[in-house]
Amino acid sequence: MTDIARLIGSFFKPLRAAVVPVALLAPALVSCSQPSETPPAEPDTLAVIRERGELVVLTLAGPTSYEAGPDGPTGYEVDLARAFADSLGVTARFEVADSIPDLLNALTAGAGHLAAAGLTQTTERSALLAFAPAYKSVTEQLVCRRDGPTPTRRNALADTDILVLEGSSYEETLRTLQATLPALRWRTMPAGSAMPLLDAVERGDADCTVADSHLTDFARRRHPELVVAQNLSNEQPLAWAYDARVDGLAPALTAWFAEAHDNGLLEALDETWFGQFGDYDYVDIARFVRRVDNRLPRYRRWFEAAAEDLPFEWDLLAAQAYQESHWDPEAVSATGVRGLMMLTLSTAERVGIEDRTDPLQSIRGGAAYLDDLYARVPDGVVGEDRLWFALAAYNVGMGHMYDARRLAERLGRDKNSWDDLAETLPLLSDPQYYSTLRYGYARGHEPVRYVAKIREYRAMLAAQGL
Repeated sequence: MTDIARLIGSFFKPLRAAVVPVALLAPALVSCSQPSETPPAEPDTLAVIRERGELVVLTLAGPTSYEAGPDGPTGYEVDLARAFADSLGVTARFEVADSIPDLLNALTAGAGHLAAAGLTQTTERSALLAFAPAYKSVTEQLVCRRDGPTPTRRNALADTDILVLEGSSYEETLRTLQATLPALRWRTMPAGSAMPLLDAVERGDADCTVADSHLTDFARRRHPELVVAQNLSNEQPLAWAYDARVDGLAPALTAWFAEAHDNGLLEALDETWFGQFGDYDYVDIARFVRRVDNRLPRYRRWFEAAAEDLPFEWDLLAAQAYQESHWDPEAVSATGVRGLMMLTLSTAERVGIEDRTDPLQSIRGGAAYLDDLYARVPDGVVGEDRLWFALAAYNVGMGHMYDARRLAERLGRDKNSWDDLAETLPLLSDPQYYSTLRYGYARGHEPVRYVAKIREYRAMLAAQGL
């Protein structure tokens, strides 16, 4: 048994995989009850991984890391690991462990090539494991309920019922705090991420828990009653642990992460998975969560039906409808637009809608109009940018979007990039610019905010598990 396996085996439990049992790959996993003398599995080499065409990635289930779905797994760690596997010319195969101790035990036993699970690179872990370059920084936060104990000072922690993720970096942080606060105690729970513990705090099963800042931000969109009582750490790096015995893997990881930093991949993934939430607004989020429960169920099947043959999903339509009307079929504006999708009279006539206040007709009409706009977006706009262009046109009109593209080109910006258009559109309210454009003045900041809010509400639907 290696020194690392012996150290980890002294307190890690045997692995129980949630997809394909890792135990089948490494039957000699280290157990704390009966330590195995069988050495770890013989390591692969990078050449063997390429020849076999498969990178074995150990991970943990969680809303920001790995979630199984009908079309395959999704998650930040999934996307990141697949991108690395693609760079090697192989496929990533994910093995899901039940807990952090199980995950690291499996890696030590040779059951996978790397562990991609939002792991904090701590001092204790670095003494036992090899880590790839960091790809994200987070802060560990004490998270409590708004109506419960919310200790804002260190010396108040000793009187708090704290539930933390077993085997996590949070335990290491609490042990450090315990050196100066001997009365500090906590309970542990095995899980794939801190999310079940955040759920437990929301239910009142514990006063507080500890979670990384990006997961806290996600969880508060599901449970707006959660609050951050205090930060327990400075920024800490997240990094993959990997099997250092795999010849060639370390330099491949170092080179690839350097490139991922330089080419914008990490920034793009951050935007996709964590960048859609705006500033935390308790009133808005709490209201949204209530309406997910008491309004959305009446209309969800109609959103799903309307999106069946369209190039976007039902949750996008639902998020747009919430931004338009808060799912109120009787909503009406001062300018005369009305209904769930807030259609103008002329738009309703164009898409064949007779009663704008009828929720089914409104959803069908709004979906048809958005689909038409999507088709009219210039061919150079691709991917999700095309969707953001169409949504902005729904708000401000396609003519102003064409103007914004012309202006972006004039200013040396990419007219096919939503990020660049989001900076250009507000200039349509400046006479210096709109006076030179075909469609003239527009409140250009409004479509930018409109798209941002729809993206945020869509992400909040995902946080609700919808």
